[in-house]
Amino acid sequence: MDGQNCQKCPEDQWPDDKKIKCIPKTYEFLSYNTDGMVIFFSIGTLFCSVVTLFTVGNFITYRDTPLVKANNRTVSFILLLSLFLSFLTIFLFLGRPVDITCMLRQILFGIFFTIAVSSVLAKTIMVYIAFKATKPNISWRKWMGVKLSNSVIVTCSSIQVLIGVIWLSVCPPFQDVDTQSYSGKIIIQCNEGSVIAFYSMLGYLGFLAAVSFVLAFMVRTLPDSFNEAKYITFSMLLFCSVWISMIPAYMSTRGKYMVAVEIFAILTSCAGVFGCIFCPKLYILHLKPELNSRKFMQEKGILNAR
Repeated sequence: MDGQNCQKCPEDQWPDDKKIKCIPKTYEFLSYNTDGMVIFFSIGTLFCSVVTLFTVGNFITYRDTPLVKANNRTVSFILLLSLFLSFLTIFLFLGRPVDITCMLRQILFGIFFTIAVSSVLAKTIMVYIAFKATKPNISWRKWMGVKLSNSVIVTCSSIQVLIGVIWLSVCPPFQDVDTQSYSGKIIIQCNEGSVIAFYSMLGYLGFLAAVSFVLAFMVRTLPDSFNEAKYITFSMLLFCSVWISMIPAYMSTRGKYMVAVEIFAILTSCAGVFGCIFCPKLYILHLKPELNSRKFMQEKGILNAR
């Protein structure tokens, strides 16, 4: 073409180097076929999911041992299953986005991980009450039990479910096509619909994590050789650090790299919570079974943490 007959290329095409003809733009998203990051995230997610299921199997096998019973067996199972489901939501972020995956991925992750953090909060509250109940003339013992833990999990999770329902009802996420940000590329991405709802979901998760961190920090010096509060403190500190650093990185990137930042935050925060809380238990179950005895637990006062 000469300068007199120059024509503008369609939005899904751009001119070649010689400005002679229009050529199709390339599509950018986290593709299973061409992107190495997808392979990395898939392998990492599958590994963490398998390890989580392995831990569930261990807790079922050793469900009547003092260690599993002492650390609130029911809440531990809820926490493990919610972490497993949180890991699986990562697959909704991989591949070409469509409307249904855009609608589900943030909502489901927010709900599942809220259940996980609520379970951690329930554990923290029970450890705190167990510590208070050991003091004379204190009526804290009446609050100990499964009902309180379940109430904490249901109440805290219900708020996140409400946020998700409002989000889907008012302004749900949808597939979006960005043809302007990069020349030669069409970015296939999810538009979150409501930025307020997205950050409300993250903010509520951060609030629950902060409450858990503060309570666990208060009782981190319990005179136990196996102090769960200490590990909860580490897990919530890791969670907060990951997501605080994720937000500016998320806002400063675009396209598939923005999605990769969120996937990395989900994977590392879930793995961090799992590692801090359950790896010490697996260590005792398999490498230090002599510590998993009722006599040892009673000597250290751990059985009070049921």
